Amino acid sequence: MSKQAFVYIMTNRQRGTLYIGVATNLAKRAWEHRQGLGSKFTSRYGLHRLVHIEPYPNLDDALQRERRLKKWKRAWKIELIEAANPDWHDLYEDICR
Repeated sequence: MSKQAFVYIMTNRQRGTLYIGVATNLAKRAWEHRQGLGSKFTSRYGLHRLVHIEPYPNLDDALQRERRLKKWKRAWKIELIEAANPDWHDLYEDICR
């Protein structure tokens, strides 16, 4: 049985620098980014705000979606975020409840 996985987007501010990642334990991974323990990229640019989450039934599907999203134009990524989270609210507190 495959474990559920998530594609997520982190940023430093509204319409700021974007980072797309995949995690099976999203709360833990977002916490790591917030503590500067995530990727070097998120640490360097201070990407601590979780602004987009997509659940997938398994890791393979999530990885496939991540690869596609990383090829998208920046404007498309912003539209994706704003469709579900127009105020760029930090979703970290929502997933930790």
